[in-house]
Amino acid sequence: MPNPKGNPESLRPFESEREEPLSTTISFRATEKMKDEVKAQDDPAQFCREAIQEALNKKKKT
Repeated sequence: MPNPKGNPESLRPFESEREEPLSTTISFRATEKMKDEVKAQDDPAQFCREAIQEALNKKKKT
């Protein structure tokens, strides 16, 4: 039975403009201070992705 309060627009697949889809998650431990500082960012998830990519690029160059 369909949800009478549902929105058909929300049933469409999410489309991304990224080169590679974000299809997996990473979980890691951090200090409470690090967590608070990351959460204070405008877009915490994007901040983490950029920081990790920067570190990977730096490591690849050496």
